[in-house]
Amino acid sequence: MTPTNGCLIFHYYLPLIIWVSLNLGLNRDTYHGFCFYDKVQTMILTKQFRCIHSASCVCTKGHLTEEVLFLVFNHLNWNPKLIVALSCVCKWFDDLAKRVLWKEFCRTRAPKMMLDLQSSGSHSVDGNWRALGKLLIYCSGCNKNGLFNNINIPGHFVYRTRFSRTSGKSFLLPQCRTDVLYVSDPCEHLDQGDEGDVGFFRGIFKSFALSKVRKMLISRSAPMHPTEVCPYCKARLWNMLAAKMIPSSASCRLGAYEDCIEYYVCLNGHVLGICTLLPLSDTDEASEE
Repeated sequence: MTPTNGCLIFHYYLPLIIWVSLNLGLNRDTYHGFCFYDKVQTMILTKQFRCIHSASCVCTKGHLTEEVLFLVFNHLNWNPKLIVALSCVCKWFDDLAKRVLWKEFCRTRAPKMMLDLQSSGSHSVDGNWRALGKLLIYCSGCNKNGLFNNINIPGHFVYRTRFSRTSGKSFLLPQCRTDVLYVSDPCEHLDQGDEGDVGFFRGIFKSFALSKVRKMLISRSAPMHPTEVCPYCKARLWNMLAAKMIPSSASCRLGAYEDCIEYYVCLNGHVLGICTLLPLSDTDEASEE
């Protein structure tokens, strides 16, 4: 994004940020050095944070501190659309979004899962917080001649998705089941012609660099996709089907045909996969069995 467009976005959202800040009571008495004049574009800040995007960017005049932006976005319930808009202004805001805002977004949307992913002592998540935030709310779909061959289903945002550690066990070979994997319920795309009812699922490994799955992929010289990369973090992808590391329990968990399931794992431990779903009546019978 050019500096001019970034400045326009900055001016567009600044009144909203200031309005929310005022309604939170962030005045001169409660937050030192933060003052407002009649025009919302004018700010006086005790501490100047220099923009590292461009010398012509309006941010070079100084902008809100991290503490204020944290309170503002907390009030906005870590709205992902506004986080993305703020990231487009300049590198300073983009860095803040990566370090702080996306982290809080993830912790708000999936608190138990985030506590578990960080319980190993790491203060970060493999592949960064922005990638994980996108994984929580975005079904990547697939393009024709892309990751899943001839299927063309556009990616889209999903309102709500359940990620399960228990479900993740079903996607691991018995010798790898000490690993921790969170997997989503399938995102259903019904009546896809010859492909039938298609389901997409996604997930994330805890401490993937130390996992048994990663060690086995390396020991088996598992192939990586020659062109496609992870839609969440742009890392290269291992093909779990080619590595013969998809157990039959995965299809049972998904309610899918056993020979119609495929998934990839990226170098950062993000999982994305596809399956052909059984008709509902067949799924019920399989569950009873």
